[in-house]
Amino acid sequence: MISPKNFKKLSFLVYGLGSTGQSVINFFKKNNIKNYKVWDDNTNDVYKKLRPKNFKKALSQTDYIVLSPGVSLVKSKKRKQLNKYKEKIITDIDLIFLLKKSFKSIVVTGTNGKSTTCKILEHVLKKNKFKTLLGGNIGTPILSLNVKKNNFLIIEASSFQLAHSKFISPDYAILLNISNDHIDWHGNIKNYINSKLKIFSNQKKNQYSILNFNLKKYLKKKLITKGIIPKIKDFQKLKKKINNPYLTSDINDENMMFVLSLSKLLRIKEKPFIKSLKSFVGLPHRYEIFLKKGNCTFINDSKATSFQATKSALKNGKNIFWIVGGLPKKNDKFNITNVRKNIIKSYIIGKNTNFFRNQLQNKVSIFISKNLKNSVIKILKDINSFKRKNNTILFSPASASFDQYLNFEERGNSFKKLCKYYARKYV
Repeated sequence: MISPKNFKKLSFLVYGLGSTGQSVINFFKKNNIKNYKVWDDNTNDVYKKLRPKNFKKALSQTDYIVLSPGVSLVKSKKRKQLNKYKEKIITDIDLIFLLKKSFKSIVVTGTNGKSTTCKILEHVLKKNKFKTLLGGNIGTPILSLNVKKNNFLIIEASSFQLAHSKFISPDYAILLNISNDHIDWHGNIKNYINSKLKIFSNQKKNQYSILNFNLKKYLKKKLITKGIIPKIKDFQKLKKKINNPYLTSDINDENMMFVLSLSKLLRIKEKPFIKSLKSFVGLPHRYEIFLKKGNCTFINDSKATSFQATKSALKNGKNIFWIVGGLPKKNDKFNITNVRKNIIKSYIIGKNTNFFRNQLQNKVSIFISKNLKNSVIKILKDINSFKRKNNTILFSPASASFDQYLNFEERGNSFKKLCKYYARKYV
């Protein structure tokens, strides 16, 4: 194990100069680590002096390659060289554990619900006087946080970060769920699943593993930690006591069973637990109820980039006018058998209409609307024709945004803007 004493003697190559890569460089400067080089597939003149003249030689001579999460060994321009020295690759999260001080760590991963679960955990812990910090995949690079003694550090870990992690050892490791995602980055589903399971690989006997019951089948060996399987029914017993529609909707049951399990481990009693949840505000673009007008409820679920994520939203409502479409995930399949009764009509947007038509035809009513504007207008006209009392306009695209938008945030904001404008006209 690397210790702070020998850390400064090691050499590093920082690969990828996005926000994560720059946080690594700042971390090195802060800890007086001088023996490092940087590389990015795109030229970055700011760090020109730190670029190695001979990339292959730099890889062979460096002790560790700190790889940014956006860099894929399947797709990178330097993938052949990187794969050759794969055993040297670590992540930014590894660095925080290598120089670990006396903080407590909570690491959360899963295909869906990571950000929401992390934000709820942060809210509950802060309300109950825990000194809490949150970072990682959720936005703030983990090395940009000022972690101090006795802090509770909540880390949202993506499969990209975990794939190359070698030293991560959480006090509390949480694995929410696994479904088909990011196969283009990992190469195949097996690699994706294995990356998620790495959250448990370095844990010790006095640490905790909290995982979904359905994921036990993926474990190759018995966990040495204190293993916990949360139960949805445990949270459902408390739902009536929590006066917060965002948390008491069925869509958050899975997230909340993990939050409840961890809260019990941290000895947060039921009354303060419930009290803290009453003031929680949900994250934007995650089943976000942003407008109620007339007989219509408008929900922005733009973050749903796979069918599994969208299926949770479809389970949670009735009389749904569903906008779907975008850039579908590889091998994603739509099984709407259990939710089709909730769907009045689907409106397909984006540049992959044939894919979604083939997935949904003969299962639900379909309208090819191409874009969000056409969808919103058509839905509001249809609602006026159907004359139902309670209608749900759900934008849960079940696909990535990159065919028409920069990211899911831009896509979600566009939807909200359109709804607010046209609702005044038609509702």
